[in-house]
Amino acid sequence: MDDQFDADVAIIGYGPTGVLAALSLAHESATTIVFEREEGIYQRARAMTVNDWTVRIFQSLGVDDRVAPTLEPQRASRWLTYDHAEIYRVEHPPSLLGKEPRFYNIYQPALEAELRACAEERSEIDTRFGYNVTDVNQDANGVTVTATEVATRRSTSVRARYAIAADGGSSKTRSAIGARLVGETLNVTWVVIDCRVKRWWPDRDILTFWSDKDRPAVDVALSAGNHRWEIPLRPDESPADYPTTTEVWNLLQALGVSEDDVEILQHAFYQHHTRMADTWRVGRVFLAGDAAHMMPPWAGAGMQSGIRDAHDLGWKLGRVLNGRLSPQWLDTYEVERRPNVAYYTDLAVQLGRIIKQELSPEEQARLTPRTGAQDSTVERSTPRLAAGWLRGQFSSGSLVGRMIPQPLVTTTHGRRMLLDDFLGDGFVLLGAGVDPATVLSPAEKDGWDGLGARYVTVSPANAHASGPDTCVDTARTLLPWLEESGVRVLAVRPDRFIAATDVGGLAVPEFPAVAPAN
Repeated sequence: MDDQFDADVAIIGYGPTGVLAALSLAHESATTIVFEREEGIYQRARAMTVNDWTVRIFQSLGVDDRVAPTLEPQRASRWLTYDHAEIYRVEHPPSLLGKEPRFYNIYQPALEAELRACAEERSEIDTRFGYNVTDVNQDANGVTVTATEVATRRSTSVRARYAIAADGGSSKTRSAIGARLVGETLNVTWVVIDCRVKRWWPDRDILTFWSDKDRPAVDVALSAGNHRWEIPLRPDESPADYPTTTEVWNLLQALGVSEDDVEILQHAFYQHHTRMADTWRVGRVFLAGDAAHMMPPWAGAGMQSGIRDAHDLGWKLGRVLNGRLSPQWLDTYEVERRPNVAYYTDLAVQLGRIIKQELSPEEQARLTPRTGAQDSTVERSTPRLAAGWLRGQFSSGSLVGRMIPQPLVTTTHGRRMLLDDFLGDGFVLLGAGVDPATVLSPAEKDGWDGLGARYVTVSPANAHASGPDTCVDTARTLLPWLEESGVRVLAVRPDRFIAATDVGGLAVPEFPAVAPAN
């Protein structure tokens, strides 16, 4: 008898990672059943920012305009001492990935609410709130997830082809599949203070890190009239010393904040984790978001890394389920995501050393204040993969593994749009002034045809152009970028990472045999 499935994928947990996984799978017409323990959205603001990579993911799923009202541009970042001496500053450069700006402030409950509203409109997504998952079993064909309804204590089981565990840092699924969380938790407790703004104060819209050995602090404007501070407790303090807002006010007043500025809404306590699971996949079960990794908040990449995990899994798993990709693609999930998460984790740790004044005198001397966007090399670069389904060299000058920029382009009939909207959802070969299909060998073209690739010509604005598969570089961005890199033809994946170029060879990449070392 054929195996009977209730859905293509079971998702455990419905925070930002879980809802993005559901939306990404629905975008590929895959069905999901989601189990979430809580009845509503967790109301404490955890993540503070998103960047243009995350917004580009929203764009790919068609929800960017919906979530836009929950995002507010972030002006700049700075590191100050308590006497207002500036240690370091980053004026954010323009985005290379699409809509401006480069960084946005968010209020996480509002962003999650809008994402869930988008998911409610998708018939492929069946969300079951108030269920606690108690067991996850898998075999060669699928996964059985058992959950108990919290209100009635009734048990139910569903059968899916795959499962995604997005159930947070204390993930029970991670333990159930035998994965271990490796790393450390710092023995420092931080208090998070969420406030409602009552009046504007100078430079409120600059993300500020108050650098101090004893009492460093995060000071950030959230969207929708909210503001947040994160302040560590001293070794001789505990959460019991701050039972009410009266005690918390002492911390804010030390930063020059008064009751004329804000109203305290709530406060909570947490510790910083630097941890990663030793494997992100066991058979048909995948870990994503905090279930797979946790990092300090200094790079603003914790929630966003979970969103990127979910999107990576979603487009690959969805296409495996509908037969457009082979199951080997699922082996690329951890191979591609782990190094990127490790990079942001290390970045967060290093930025934390600045705010906690842990730099050596030599490091401090090299950290001169920066006031121009042109100084921020890291922020000007596009995201990059360090391993995975790619062909060619990973040198600093190579485009392989780099995310392609997204300027405005124009159709040959004069309609202006962002590049991704012109390219569509699939694999694309892009040629600078040339039809890329004419550059490929027959074997190379057969390989890309097998993936349903589209062949697109990018035409200069000062030349005649026609046809549905030609776009015009009216922003005069894409062609100079390609020329500077010495590339004439490149292959772009559905997630907009460059898989191959004519410099390193345009044959369809092979699959990686093993995941990177932990």
